[in-house]
Amino acid sequence: MANVFKVKQDICDIGRRIYNKGFAAANDGNISVRVSDNEVLCTPTMHSKGFLTPDDICTIDMNGNQTAGRKKRSSEALLHLEIYKARPEIKSVVHCHPPHATAFAIAREPIPQCVLPEVEIFLGDVPITRYETPGGKAFAETILPFVNQTNVIVLANHGTVSYGADVEQAYWWTEILDAYCRMLMLAKGLGNISYFTEDKQRELLDLKAKLGFSDPRADEYSDCDMCANTVFKDSWENSGVARRTFEAPPAMGGYTGANANVGNGGDQEQLVQMITERVMSALASQKATA
Repeated sequence: MANVFKVKQDICDIGRRIYNKGFAAANDGNISVRVSDNEVLCTPTMHSKGFLTPDDICTIDMNGNQTAGRKKRSSEALLHLEIYKARPEIKSVVHCHPPHATAFAIAREPIPQCVLPEVEIFLGDVPITRYETPGGKAFAETILPFVNQTNVIVLANHGTVSYGADVEQAYWWTEILDAYCRMLMLAKGLGNISYFTEDKQRELLDLKAKLGFSDPRADEYSDCDMCANTVFKDSWENSGVARRTFEAPPAMGGYTGANANVGNGGDQEQLVQMITERVMSALASQKATA
């Protein structure tokens, strides 16, 4: 049985960490921990996460009804409950607004893969939801297409939500994601993003499996170029997501699957056209000097 007071202390500790990291300005964000089949502890509305005490933490049931606590529960607790219902093994959810990851949410820019080994191991492919007004059922349901394929989700024009076996782990995924997004922005400012090759990516997925982490890309891209693809591509049109700043890595060869797209939609055709133009230009130059 969970030590409820200790769990409340852990929630307060994570609240201070997300506040001190700049992930939750003013009263932003919310944290929850499931302590039994029908009981969830969650942070209250309109309260800074940097200054929580155990007495501030609310208790709700799996329908969102508040059963204990002197302050009103967060309206966004409904989002947390959808995750718990879809993933019974999940025990904690952290939602906040980490600035670099939220920049991708605002730009609706898909987060590149095949760049940083730690991100491939711990996060994998990260989706972006469609936008809905925060707080209601429609907002909570935006995560449902993705919740079983990842442990961290970018919420369009809003922030992030991550979840895990306890509140510490749930928070980790958000911290890793925001650090990665910051690195991408810094590297882009230097003028280049270098991707590692598909064979190195597959080595990482093998290592990930040995560490006990599942990854949908291992099956989805058994015959495809995984670096230039995303398991969430089908959701992009509905969510307004598109590659605008970070291009997909060039195709590494050996991909044949239905999801084998290169770059931003028509990039494969553009690549063929570019090669053709260069060949024709070279032939013209040879004729001119003959």
